[in-house]
Amino acid sequence: MSRIQIQQGKLIDAAGHNGEIADLFIAGGEIVGIGQAPDGFTADRRIDASGCLVLPGLVDLSVHLREPGADHKASIDSESRAAAAGGITRVLASPATDPVSDTPAVIELVTRRARQAQCTRVMPAGALTRDLAGELLTEVSALKAAGCVALSDGGRPVRNTLVLRRALDYAATCGLPVILSAFDPDLMAGSRMHEGWVSARLGIPGSPVSAETTALARGLALAEESGAHVHFARLSSARGAEMLGRARRDGLSVSADVAMHQLFLTEMDVSGFNSQCHVVPPLRSHADREALRQAVADGTIQAICSDHQPHEADAKAVPFVAAAPGISGIDTLLPLGLRLVEEGLLSLPEMVARLCSSPAEILGLPCGRLDLGRPADLCIVDPEIPWWLDRETLRSHGENTPFLGWEFSGRACYTLLGGRLIHAAEPPHPERS
Repeated sequence: MSRIQIQQGKLIDAAGHNGEIADLFIAGGEIVGIGQAPDGFTADRRIDASGCLVLPGLVDLSVHLREPGADHKASIDSESRAAAAGGITRVLASPATDPVSDTPAVIELVTRRARQAQCTRVMPAGALTRDLAGELLTEVSALKAAGCVALSDGGRPVRNTLVLRRALDYAATCGLPVILSAFDPDLMAGSRMHEGWVSARLGIPGSPVSAETTALARGLALAEESGAHVHFARLSSARGAEMLGRARRDGLSVSADVAMHQLFLTEMDVSGFNSQCHVVPPLRSHADREALRQAVADGTIQAICSDHQPHEADAKAVPFVAAAPGISGIDTLLPLGLRLVEEGLLSLPEMVARLCSSPAEILGLPCGRLDLGRPADLCIVDPEIPWWLDRETLRSHGENTPFLGWEFSGRACYTLLGGRLIHAAEPPHPERS
């Protein structure tokens, strides 16, 4: 591995680095020096980070890579490269593939394809139940041995509460966190957006907030009994954030994330039947969005994910109610995080906590901080680069995003994984008049 010296960057993390300018020294895939080179260090490569932010690499807890089974939408190669270009060094891959990631063979296929891409580290989540059908448990110990870092329902909640309780007991025995979708599939059945006055005006079936709170209440009760660490994925409501906060204050081993788009969009963005805003869980009210923002700011919700779901153009070029749900979010995770800093909701260290260190801690990973001996998973960001999100600047194969046309400030210039350079930026997109 190359020995790298990152020169004069502003170091930012959630563990004490708050913008001091210093050199960072990397050898053997780890951070071996901060400010001063270790004895005998000679750099094979130097990266000038003057005026740039040096952050831990982002860790994304919700990514659909579409491979195997839906290669026409995207692939492990394309999306891992897009992630690297966005400063993301590790992604948790959804088990909702075809075939489902419920056996060591499928897990090994995913990890092998990821190694061939030689880019962002893909960490498979194993299916909580066989074929994600919610009936039979998977061989959790075998999935862990194959490389799974978590178990997930893959966006298909387990309807049978007894099966879910046994799955949590099994996961606790094997020491794996369990990721649950926070919605009740029966209360969500037939819905396409948030239930409220906007859905009534548009004539679109709506999903009530109780679809989230009912699932949360069940999951919290089972988490308390099982002792498993339960992570609730993609919260969408003020009431859900309140319930989570109360459970954490009571000492339950639970955590949660929110999709980045939920912090910027609301049910009003569906007006005009914009199929790019068809997501699950749905975009909710302005009050819900503001409550989610506050929960992220005060740490009630510890992590922000992209909820990356790339689709081919035809999947969205249909009437709203028939469109496939999901947003291609991997390109906008970092720039929207920087926008939360610009808006004053988060400080830079707090943003790093939500995008880097907290997701790493949830999965029990050693990355996410700029400490000696930590893996050299790094993102070097020029915060002053202006650019526009369009089909030329999108790296993901999925162009299904409501943020097309938005102007952003800040992009990843370099991304390193384990001390290996996996992304170096092309010249910035030219300014437009």
